[in-house]
Amino acid sequence: MAFLGVSALLFVASAAATVGWCASMSAIGGMPMPGGWTMSMAWMRMPGQTWPGFAASFLGMWVVMMVAMMLPSLAPMLWRYREAVGRSWLTALVGGGYLFVWILSGMAALPLGVALTTLAMQEPVLARAIPIAAGVVVLIAGAYQLTAWKARELASCRAEPGHGPTLPADPATAWRHGLRLGLHCSRCCVGLMAILLVIGVMDLRVMAAVAAAITIERLAPAAERIARATGAVVVGAGLVLIGNAL
Repeated sequence: MAFLGVSALLFVASAAATVGWCASMSAIGGMPMPGGWTMSMAWMRMPGQTWPGFAASFLGMWVVMMVAMMLPSLAPMLWRYREAVGRSWLTALVGGGYLFVWILSGMAALPLGVALTTLAMQEPVLARAIPIAAGVVVLIAGAYQLTAWKARELASCRAEPGHGPTLPADPATAWRHGLRLGLHCSRCCVGLMAILLVIGVMDLRVMAAVAAAITIERLAPAAERIARATGAVVVGAGLVLIGNAL
């Protein structure tokens, strides 16, 4: 019961913080850009904010958002690990290793987002091409959902390579287990997370849709069919975005 209570508390707190951050960003608004789209302020420093301060703020937001989005699909895996090893602190290490992988992904996304934002503000031609590029990214993300690579990564993620009675339940092993889960999850989710980055960093509807798709893929039966159905929908959305941008 303690595990379920802590998981529920973490989810509620992270979801509330994510909603609050999105509300604050929406209140600030975005920057209108050539091509009829609006630049997200998530990739821009606030007046008087230093680069280290901006990076820390972004990564803090990213960690909270990842907890809110990933915990529903991760919690059942952590619960089964907790039942197998009987030690809550080792389970926390698994969760920490998993989250560490997503922190690294946020650290990689930040400079790319900032660089693209800076170029778009300096080059009107590039700014006008961003809506088409976003549609192409969504289209590719949908196509990825249909690939054998996605099916293999999803199967590996659901298989939960973990500990049995013959495997040592020690801190290093628990941390590596969390890292493996995070790596499988990040590779499996790369398409869906790309969608979040290009069109929904401040959009709660996109966040909720991506989180729901990830959770259903992990936990529901017939996961591969669900992933392919999601891919078909995303491909259609990408085509619509490209068509609207032309």
